[in-house]
This record gives sequence, structure tokens and C-alpha cells, in this order.
Amino acid sequence: MGLGRKALAGAAMAVLLPGLAGAQATGPRADQLAFRATYKELVEINTTLSVGSCTAAAEAMAKRLKAAGFPDSDLHIIVDPGHPREGNLVAILPGSDPKAKAILLLAHIDVVEANRADWVRDPFTLVEEDGWFYGRGATDDKAQAAIWVDTLIRFRQEGFKPRRTVKMALTCGEESEGYNGAQDLVTNYRALIDAGFALNEGAGGLLGDDGRPVSLSIQSGEKVYQDFTLTTTNPGGHSSRPVPDNAIIHLAGALVRIGAYDFPVQLNETTRAYFTAMAPLVDAESGAAMRALVANPTDAAAAAVLSRNATWNSMLRTTCVATQASAGHAPNALPQRAEANVNCRIFPGQSTESVQARLTELAADPKVIVTADETTRLTPPPPPLSDAIMTPLRAQAERIWPGVPIVPFQSTGATDGKYLNSYGIPTYGLTGIFADSGNSGAHGLNERVRVKSLYDARDFLFGLVKAYASAK
Repeated sequence: MGLGRKALAGAAMAVLLPGLAGAQATGPRADQLAFRATYKELVEINTTLSVGSCTAAAEAMAKRLKAAGFPDSDLHIIVDPGHPREGNLVAILPGSDPKAKAILLLAHIDVVEANRADWVRDPFTLVEEDGWFYGRGATDDKAQAAIWVDTLIRFRQEGFKPRRTVKMALTCGEESEGYNGAQDLVTNYRALIDAGFALNEGAGGLLGDDGRPVSLSIQSGEKVYQDFTLTTTNPGGHSSRPVPDNAIIHLAGALVRIGAYDFPVQLNETTRAYFTAMAPLVDAESGAAMRALVANPTDAAAAAVLSRNATWNSMLRTTCVATQASAGHAPNALPQRAEANVNCRIFPGQSTESVQARLTELAADPKVIVTADETTRLTPPPPPLSDAIMTPLRAQAERIWPGVPIVPFQSTGATDGKYLNSYGIPTYGLTGIFADSGNSGAHGLNERVRVKSLYDARDFLFGLVKAYASAK
């Protein structure tokens, strides 16, 4: 953002939120302090799988919504009997038009494990320090969860009557294997959370080295996580009498062939839009390659340039990589078994079966068996970047961050959006939280988010959800 744009941004925010300029100069606004209290409570409830409780967090947020005027009939705590500490919360603000499809605000409230001895600060105490909020879940994903709760409270407090029903689902299990709240809701409580589309985690904004916004992303589509196991067995024997038929050699050859293979380049609406928008924002060589590849996806030279970047390479294709291996049972015996894990991130819309078949072809050895682990994931196509989604987004972003381009983004990882997309609820990753290219600590040590970025995202999402809920 240029210096002139910075001044315009301040003016726009002052118009949008009266009294903002003075309040920001002296400290947080009163409404920001109310949000901070919600955020603090949520971060400080331990929701790790080992010792925490999503149910406690869901109940605490339901209590806040009830205090704001939500009746019990619009608050639903959903707990699977087999997972009593992994509860979910669904809250509903009814719309005036029963024919209009609802909007779903999705966020997970479980967090990755955090060992206090490894952290500089207590991971389950929200600490504000030098313009940052620190704590486990400070960004992933309790920031957005707290914003959704706060948004519904603000709607109720100001008497906002949406045309479309606004639903919120705070779920558990995104960060671990086993029970998953989003999957449970979409399969067993579909009517309760059914919506025309959903907003979720998955994309934020990028700050430049000078701290100014460079681009705002919306995630439309994500690659799908899938593990495959490669196994070869052998009668074995004494290592003093080696034979060519060796389980480790069979497996090693298969892994080398798989490792040398690049899946074909694929583009969809999201990645075309991403590379088109990014071309003027990156270095000249990369920008030229982006434009060339959008014009001709078979341009091998352009693909080679972009593939130097690990993120861009992963956005262009399905990727598979060996991540674990084990073999043999004794140092003086021929191996009777050799096994490896190959982790794939599958391009949206491509089937698990087709990837498994390709890995079998690449292994090129009938003694190496490729199986898809039980963690088989759904592979939905990306949701459309329709005018109904993009027009309100552009308008609200322009109010908060004038002149900052919006960049559609396809995640190389995966979120709970895969469940909703697979069951017919188009789901978009959109947080509005700006960060630099450094480490936020998500999933790692000393997780943090910029205070200003979080407050700006709160205002942005509040206005955007109101625009979506009011649209005809």
C-alpha cells in the first residue's frame, strides 16, 4: 500500500467505523475490548486432544451468545457419545427470507499440542506483547472462531435482521485423526448446518517487508491429503548368502522411480486466477512464466521456472513424496519385509484411485504392492468464484484496504472445507488476517498474530458477512 493509499485507508475506516481514528491512537475501541475478552477466553481454554476439552470451549461460547440474546432453541451443543470432550457448537441467527439459502461460518476450536516447557510464554494464557497476541490457537483457528462468535453477538446487539439465515459451526477434530466434528455435522446433522456456502480458514493477507498489505487471498479449493503404503515381502534368509530377490532393493527401486516423477501440470479456475493476479507482484522471470503458463498449460519451460518454488510447484500438480520407511528384522538376515509411506497431496477433482494406479505403474515391480491407507480423503472440485462471492468481497476489502488486489488461492494442504465441499456446500477460505512471510508459529512454538491484523480482520469479516446476509 502506498503512502497516499495509507491515508485513504485511514479515511475509509473512519467513515466505516465512526471514531476509529481517535480510538486507535489511544488504544483499542470499546467494541474491540469486548471481542478481546471473547478471544482471550477461547484461547485460554485448553482444547488439545490429549488433555483439553472442545466441549468446554463450545459451552463457553454458547454462554456468551445466550447472554447476547440468543435463545436456547438457536444454540446447539453437539457431542458424540464416544468423544465427550470433542463437542461442537452450532448457533443460528434466523433470516427473514425462508427461501434464501443460509450462510455458514465455520471454524475449528481444537488446537495442536503445546508443551509449556518449550514455549517462551504459557501457551494457554493470551499474552499481548509488542503488537502481537501470543497463545496456542492465537491464529489457528481460534482467531476466526472468536471473530464468528463476536460477529453474531454484534448482529444481535445492533438488531440486525439478515435476509439470509446466518449459521455458525465451531467444530473439533481438525488437528487430529479420529473424530472430526465438521464431518459429523455434514453427515449426521446436515439440515442443521446446511447452507448455500460457507466461510472457513485457509487464506489471509500478505504483508510486505514494510508492513503494508500486498494482497488479500481467498481460498477456493484445496489439495487433499492421502497416504499410500508400499509393501514388499520376501522369505528372507541368511545374509551370508545374498540373492538378487531382496525386499529392500525392490522397495528402493520403486521409491526412486516415484521420486523422479512429476505429475502433469493442471490448472483450474482458482489457480489460473492466482497466477494471473500474482504475475505483476513477483519478479520478472516468475511473472513471465505465470502469464505463459496461464496462456498455455503445456508450456514446459514456464512450468520448470515456477516449479523451483515449492509452493507453486505444489499448486500446479498432484505431488507424492516418500516420508517414512522401515525394513528388515536383523542385521545378519535378508529382509523379509520392506515398507514405506508415500504421502500425496492430490489436485482437486483427481481421484485417489487414479493416483494409486499411477504409483503402481511407477513402482514398475509386481512385488511392490501399493495400497491406499484408511485415511482416504474425499477429492472435491474447487467451489466457483462467482460474482455472488467476489463482488461483496471486493467492495468490503476496498473499504478496509484500498487498492490491495484480491488473489484466489488453492491450498496445498487441507482443511475441514473438504467435507463441506464434498457434500455440496461450497466452502471458501477467507480470514482477512494479514501476516508477513515469516513464521506465525501455527502448529509450532510461540504461535502469534498481529494485534492490528486481528482487529482489522474482525471489522472486515463483520462487514462482509453482513453484506452476504443482506444480498438478494
